[in-house]
Amino acid sequence: MSGDVVGVWEVALSDGVHRIEFEHGTTTGKRVVYINGKEVLRRDWMFKLVGKETFPVGSTGAKATINIEAVTGFAYEYTLEINGKSLQAFMDNRSKISRSWVLKLDGADCRIVLEKDTMDVWCNGQRLETMGEFADNGTETHFGVGNHECCIKAISSGRKRKGIVHTLFVDGMIVPEASE
Repeated sequence: MSGDVVGVWEVALSDGVHRIEFEHGTTTGKRVVYINGKEVLRRDWMFKLVGKETFPVGSTGAKATINIEAVTGFAYEYTLEINGKSLQAFMDNRSKISRSWVLKLDGADCRIVLEKDTMDVWCNGQRLETMGEFADNGTETHFGVGNHECCIKAISSGRKRKGIVHTLFVDGMIVPEASE
C-alpha cells in the first residue's frame, strides 16, 4: 500500500471485524479499496475525483459505499456507508439487532455473535449449527465451540424498554458482553 491512504474504517459484521482502507491518488486519479489488507477494488486514471465506490464486505456481502466529496479546493472528505446507512447509524442499528462476546477459548481469541432477528450464531466468521429449546423463563440456544458447551439464554428483562436479555454461557460460566 502506498502513502495515498486517506480513509480507514473498522466495520463489525456477524462474520468478523473488517478493516477497510481507501487509497485516493488525487494527482493520478487512482482509487484502491483494501479489506483486511487485501485489494478488492482498483481504478486507475479516474478523471472525476469525486463520486462513489461500492463493494461487498464480509461473507454476508454487506454493501459498502465510500463517498468522495470535495470540501474546498484540493481537500476531499471520505465517508463510509454500510447498506445505505452512515457507518455510525449502521453500528448503532447493529447493536440493536445483534449481541457480541469476545473471549479466549483454548488459548485462541473467539468472537461470538448472535443475530437476534434470525437467531443465527457466528463464531470467528463461521455460522454455527445451533439447537434452540424453550426453558422455564425464556429460550436457550445451544451450540459447541471446540470441546466447549455453549448456550445463549434469552430471558425477558421484565421491562418493556429493555426487552430481552441475552446471556452467553460457556461450560456453565457467564461471559460478559463485548462493546464493539
